[in-house]
Amino acid sequence: MTTLIDNTPPRKKVAEGVEQSRGVATSPSTPQSLYVKRTKLYPKLAHGFYRNIKWFALFVLLGIYYITPWIRWDRGPGQPNQAVLVDFENARFYFFFIEIWPQEVYYITGLLILASLGLFLATSLFGRVWCGYACPQTIWTDLFIQVEKFFEGDRNARMKLDKAPWSVKKIFKKTSKHIVWVLIAAATGGAWILYFHDAPTLARDFLTGHAPMTSYVFAALMTTTTYALAGHMREQVCTYMCPWPRIQAAMIDEEALNVTYRYDRGEPRGPHKKGATWEGRGDCIDCRQCVAVCPVGIDIRNGLQLECIGCSLCIDACDEIMEKIDRPKGLIAFDTDANVQRRLKGEPSRFNLVRPRTVIYAVLFAAVGVLMLYSLLTRSTLNMNVLRDRQPNYVQLSDGSIRNGYTIKILNKETTDRTFKLAVDTLPSPVVTIAGQRSDASLEFKVPADETSDFKIYIAESDILGLDQKTDFNFLLEDIETGNRTTAKAIFISGGPK
Repeated sequence: MTTLIDNTPPRKKVAEGVEQSRGVATSPSTPQSLYVKRTKLYPKLAHGFYRNIKWFALFVLLGIYYITPWIRWDRGPGQPNQAVLVDFENARFYFFFIEIWPQEVYYITGLLILASLGLFLATSLFGRVWCGYACPQTIWTDLFIQVEKFFEGDRNARMKLDKAPWSVKKIFKKTSKHIVWVLIAAATGGAWILYFHDAPTLARDFLTGHAPMTSYVFAALMTTTTYALAGHMREQVCTYMCPWPRIQAAMIDEEALNVTYRYDRGEPRGPHKKGATWEGRGDCIDCRQCVAVCPVGIDIRNGLQLECIGCSLCIDACDEIMEKIDRPKGLIAFDTDANVQRRLKGEPSRFNLVRPRTVIYAVLFAAVGVLMLYSLLTRSTLNMNVLRDRQPNYVQLSDGSIRNGYTIKILNKETTDRTFKLAVDTLPSPVVTIAGQRSDASLEFKVPADETSDFKIYIAESDILGLDQKTDFNFLLEDIETGNRTTAKAIFISGGPK
């Protein structure tokens, strides 16, 4: 029988009913070397207000991710009924009642701009709140850690298990954990590909081996990356791979709210004996619980650090200790560097959320949002593009008239077939012809629902004496039933004097 000997020194009692955690910052603010082997983290489960918010965010965001592909939305016959669908095959993006065509890729650009401005605004107000509560890396890492705790126990139990020799019990716990990790990662990869095809159909074809090869490739890729990033790399993604920690410094100032150790109240720190006075010392008893719960392995008492993701779990851990030693909560809290300096000078705290940078970000965010909303509400369901033939540039017919050729592309964004009437303006006496059919005034075209149709158009002009070599004119397209109109500019080459 093998006996495990724990050589870890006993924990020191730092206050009545509180023992010092063995947690040591593995991501110190001043590392001794840039080439240090990673120290595995064992974050302790925190309890409190911010932990509950993280639970809520985790369930809501994961629910949205996994459930959204299965939501149905009726768009009429012949149209996909998946509420959110990126349809590469037909070059469409569907989002409930919104349908984005390739010509409207600027909406995607607008969404990216909105996301960036929203992130800038949130960071300038509340620091890395996105990283702590909504970032996919944080969400899935949090989920994987909870699975790890379910099978292996909380911080101390996991540390002891890793130090223990291999046994049937240890193999069972480790294997079970990794199996569940792989299942979650596979569900993540499987949900991802459902956004690009009809979900029920693809799920059936995927399981029966009849899905497109790209589906298996991308599902495997997402499964592998989720398992690796959330299960093994964790805080290294936030510290080394993600560019946002480096960028955020430009987004915040001394008035930005961040998870802050209020050293004006906590120092000097040290153990506290029962019955001793709190005069002449700080409220921090150096229990290191804030370090034990930190998912990125920092000591928040060292000040604002690049690695901090603003998850606020250290606030919950510290508040729990403050309750035990009968001291006010908030030794660690959302606060500003400016407030700490104000209190050190004897001034009251104040929060300046309305600052030049927050106003600029908010105004830009609102402006882009309003512009996109207006564009969506007023966008036309009809589009026409005109391409003029250049080989030959023009043709002189036997009656002396000059003829130019054009290709007209008509885009019908409606879900029903439509009939359009075409006319031209500005030219003195145009004769418009399509596929050998002559029309002295206008032409009618039928365009199927949700499709683009091409038409070959010829315009012959006999009255060229009053025309320049290049004459601008417009094609006019009108829906016969609804009266919806659109225009497209074109050039008529007469071959006359410049």
